[in-house]
Amino acid sequence: MPVTIARPFNTYGPRQSARAIIPTIITQIADGKKKIKLGDLTPTRDLNYVKDTCKGFIALLDNDSTIGKEINISSNYEISMANVVDKIVKIMGKEVEIITDQQRIRPENSEVFRLWGDNKLITKLTPFKPLFSIDEGLKETCKWFANKENLKKFKSDIYNV
Repeated sequence: MPVTIARPFNTYGPRQSARAIIPTIITQIADGKKKIKLGDLTPTRDLNYVKDTCKGFIALLDNDSTIGKEINISSNYEISMANVVDKIVKIMGKEVEIITDQQRIRPENSEVFRLWGDNKLITKLTPFKPLFSIDEGLKETCKWFANKENLKKFKSDIYNV
């Protein structure tokens, strides 16, 4: 059976679950909160804008050289959650205070502090290359979540687990 194992890293973008940090930040700011409640901001992630993740799946599907391999769909770019917050605040043009909410801190030994994906194999075997920088992806994501019609579908006051 021809099988490729795709390993997408941290996809973000429009319509993302409210349980994720990026929508949590954006919706609180878009709702006019001056104090943003978040958990630990030290973990790092390799974030992929949703359109790049989709492109990665298509690239793997269209290429027989990937069969039998485990392949990361990743940006090959690592960023801390603190830096993500800074970028979103800058994009949205707001001044906010970050409050560490103990309820949002993961239990001991359950946090993954570093998730980074090496994308050399997918870029070697397929034409895949991420098109969206973190700044471009976050701008698109902020624009979508801040739209009043979209924002009303999210409850920024509730911590979604």
